[in-house]
Amino acid sequence: MLHAPSTQPGFRSIATAVSILCALLLLACSGQKQTPTQATDARQLTDEAGRRVTVPATIDRFISLAPNLTEIAYAVGAGDRLVGNTTFCDYPEEARKVQKVGDTLQPSIERILALRPQLVLVSTASQLEAFTKQLDEHRIAVYVTDPHDLEGVFHSIQNVGKLLNQDARAEETVRQLRERATGVTDAVKSAKPVRVFYQLSAEPLYTAGRDSFVTDLIRRAGGVSVTSEVPEAWPRYSQEAAVAARPEAIILPTDGSMGSANSDVAEGLKRSPAALSGKVYRINGDFLSRPGPRAVDGLAALARALHPEAVIK
Repeated sequence: MLHAPSTQPGFRSIATAVSILCALLLLACSGQKQTPTQATDARQLTDEAGRRVTVPATIDRFISLAPNLTEIAYAVGAGDRLVGNTTFCDYPEEARKVQKVGDTLQPSIERILALRPQLVLVSTASQLEAFTKQLDEHRIAVYVTDPHDLEGVFHSIQNVGKLLNQDARAEETVRQLRERATGVTDAVKSAKPVRVFYQLSAEPLYTAGRDSFVTDLIRRAGGVSVTSEVPEAWPRYSQEAAVAARPEAIILPTDGSMGSANSDVAEGLKRSPAALSGKVYRINGDFLSRPGPRAVDGLAALARALHPEAVIK
């Protein structure tokens, strides 16, 4: 007599095995559904260049392509997630030990990709053209900051803090910096403004123009930049125009990472009222050229130089 297949021991074993396999497949599928994906975990933000940027909800690996952004990252407490930066990123001390991906203007795409970042921080939109497309192809987000005044610097700190889920630390950092900046401006608000020429470099002669955050720092420090209406952030300036500007004070950003560079007054400024009266001030260039947390140190140094009679903390 033939038995029904369902009662045969061999068939029951096969059926049991198939049932177990199906259960395992269901569990696997269930597990996959619970695993977050880039799509469900992504955030959409607008960067300071007006670009819509999609970034992961949590960023564990990022790269900074500018010293000011590296300083901001550490200031908001995210330096331990910084996996790459530039050869110019030298502050704080920990930043020197981070893997270098080249300089600010010509970073190595190969090095960036090898570090597998989820995000690349860029200081101005002009850095984007050469490599954004390649990073997009590898689904690496690029976020641009582009501050043009001190308030813009504070805004950048808040934005980077938000990107890296360090909102509270960023807000507290900005609160303290704004308090210090207000103390400086209050100390010089009744002083007569000093006409200032900011010499970014002597030969060729470059200065701070209308779009530079330094122009705002000079104003807050009780000065008025004689080149404040010149278009662009860092325009080239003629020696003849420098002669005609007749500044009462000259600021030379030098020292710091610049070493002794830019420590001499440009030829067109040597007969200016500022140079003839000895009102040439050398200030750490890192405070004045990096729109980051130490810009407030630059503001205080400018105020002390332009108004030595004021009490600046």
